[in-house]
Amino acid sequence: MTYRVSLIPGDGIGPEVTHAAQVVADATGVGIAWEVVEAGEPAIRKDGTPLPDAVLESIRRTRLCLKGPITTPIGGGFRSVNVTLRQQLDLYASVRPARAIAGEGTRFPETDLIVVREATEGLYSGVEHWVDREHSAAETVAVVTRKACDRVIRFAFELARREGRHRVTAVHKANIMKTTGALFQTAFREMAPRYPEIAADERLIDNMCMQLVKKPSEYDVIVTTNLFGDILSDLCAGLAGGLGVAPGALYGDGIAAFEPVHGSAPKYAGQDRADPVAEILCVELLLRHVGEREAADRVFRAVWETIAEKKVVTYDLALPGYTARPVPASTCSAMAREIARKVPEVDLRAPLPRPGAASSGGADPQLEA
Repeated sequence: MTYRVSLIPGDGIGPEVTHAAQVVADATGVGIAWEVVEAGEPAIRKDGTPLPDAVLESIRRTRLCLKGPITTPIGGGFRSVNVTLRQQLDLYASVRPARAIAGEGTRFPETDLIVVREATEGLYSGVEHWVDREHSAAETVAVVTRKACDRVIRFAFELARREGRHRVTAVHKANIMKTTGALFQTAFREMAPRYPEIAADERLIDNMCMQLVKKPSEYDVIVTTNLFGDILSDLCAGLAGGLGVAPGALYGDGIAAFEPVHGSAPKYAGQDRADPVAEILCVELLLRHVGEREAADRVFRAVWETIAEKKVVTYDLALPGYTARPVPASTCSAMAREIARKVPEVDLRAPLPRPGAASSGGADPQLEA
């Protein structure tokens, strides 16, 4: 079977990491027909808009999308393409696994949790304006609906059930945000009894941050609103080794898109230095989604073994905090080829190598949005 997949290379380091992901996808032997469409800065130059209609049409047709990072201007400029895609396609559930995969640089090597983030409304609804003519005061409105709360919370419990997870934790700020926060809290409390086999509890967002940096192994699936999920997923990526190894997925009704958590890091564009792991693990999530579970397992295993060996890794994974011995940095394309080489050869029955955790990690060069 051949799967048609819309491919958005993005901008900044996007074209490099998406090409790396294609190399690894090809190594699985799964038939994928890539339908390339441009968004972000390349689309502005070509079509005068960061999100041409052709992009949305392609994804609606293929129902699958692999996406590279796209620059979002800070302050002025065009509105986030990422947010617009989610709203236009109603990709309401943003799923971001945090798995300790970065070897010796992983601060919490036991981390294995999933953040499920409502992705279409909340403080990212785009309802904001200046309050006065002098532009000295501004207002942003958080739109939270019961429908959106119900469906993302249901998605989190169904995900936990499907993946054999045992606990779902709702994160909100209902003690202060007594309408929007309380609406999410109420939806969670009414949904949880429908899944009696799964433990359900709640945390306030500030306490959740503290709990995660102390004992992340106690958490399994976290479900929360848009802004809180954006923050928590980056925090959890840091626990698991950094944004360079953090994949993400977006799900709607019948449509799924896969994108790394990290940004476009424009100052590294064209240098063949970027860590391709997050984008490659998006291929793993895509394969898992379409039922190609063995191929997905092979991609994950090949990534894990490549990082554990520390022979062919990009410079972020070769920093002193990520390895106990000096390691020469490799290029993005070389690391992709090494992972691809391993994909058909890995032994899925063997235990995963478990390098020891270092006391501190290095800098994360893919923090830039």
